[in-house]
Amino acid sequence: MPAFGVPTLEDLPPLDGKRVLLRADFNVPIRDGVITDDLRIQAAMPTIEWLLGQGAAVTACTHLGRPKGAPDPQYDLGPVRARLAELAPAVELLENLRFDPGEEADDADFVARLVDGYDAYVNDAFGASHRAHASIVGPPRTLPSAAGRLLQREVEVLLGMRDKPLRPFVAVLGGAKVSDKLSVIDALLEVVDTLVIGGGMCFTFLAATGASVGDSLVELDQVDHCRRLLEQAGDRIHLPSDVTALGPGGVLFEPDKGGDVRQMGTSIPAGWKGVDIGPGTAAEFGDVVADARTVFWNGPMGVFEDPRFEAGTRAVAAAVADSRGFTVIGGGDSAAAAEQFGVADRIDHVSTGGGASLELLEQGDLPGLQALRGAPNA
Repeated sequence: MPAFGVPTLEDLPPLDGKRVLLRADFNVPIRDGVITDDLRIQAAMPTIEWLLGQGAAVTACTHLGRPKGAPDPQYDLGPVRARLAELAPAVELLENLRFDPGEEADDADFVARLVDGYDAYVNDAFGASHRAHASIVGPPRTLPSAAGRLLQREVEVLLGMRDKPLRPFVAVLGGAKVSDKLSVIDALLEVVDTLVIGGGMCFTFLAATGASVGDSLVELDQVDHCRRLLEQAGDRIHLPSDVTALGPGGVLFEPDKGGDVRQMGTSIPAGWKGVDIGPGTAAEFGDVVADARTVFWNGPMGVFEDPRFEAGTRAVAAAVADSRGFTVIGGGDSAAAAEQFGVADRIDHVSTGGGASLELLEQGDLPGLQALRGAPNA
């Protein structure tokens, strides 16, 4: 049993001839019926192979998307079932858990139906373990339970980074909304030496410094909070010194609609919208990352899906990959960017859970871990 007090696979009773319910996170991107990234399915294989090696009959369950408690063809697990059958043909897969409203409500009757006929439960769904949903917190109330290899590894890496990082420890945060990450920023400032902020959220911080941000994404109700953070953290928070902006009439993802693209400082005129960090900032952020011994990156530096505004995220991805320190990407869009720019295999740990990794860093615990500590075999 690892330091965070959760039973692992070796803490389960003998499994030969037993039925095991595996909560996996197969919430993979699917476009036109085709899985575009099967990382999360591949990541479950070490746990599945161990269980099968113990003689267990394994049934997996997962959610996919947000179908709102009713069957929805858009979120059918057919493509996932087909890929799982290629990788682990002996493993069954239940229907999308979120087709039943009992999943998100942690309904007792739904839990009872879910665990009926099973002898043990394994949670390997790190990306869903920050949700107190039925399939995450319900089975450990009655079944011998354990963390799978993926969940165990995620927690060991992220808590180790949070509690005992090699220093300097640099966190790079991006993404659209600062309101989504204020509590994480508060928590990170307790442990990091430097916090680098890009993405759409940087414009609320820039507004807090008095800069004019034009038509950039700004959360006006968070400006005062950002100003307090900057005052408290001083020079430990690094903001962009230049940006790449889209001019009046321009439309994201549609270059042919017009609108100039220019690099400019942090004084953005009306009608212009900051969309990416500028080349000077990319170089400055890269220098900060290069000096670090621990790097955590969550959130793109700009709208990298639009080729006109991918340079900042590409540069940060390269800097993290080139770092000689221990590097962690906190899932989500950052993991997708690392894959897109061909550097994912040069990162020490790419998390399978964006929201879960942030909540674990913020809180130091997750509902899924708390549930496993209460299992009969814990």
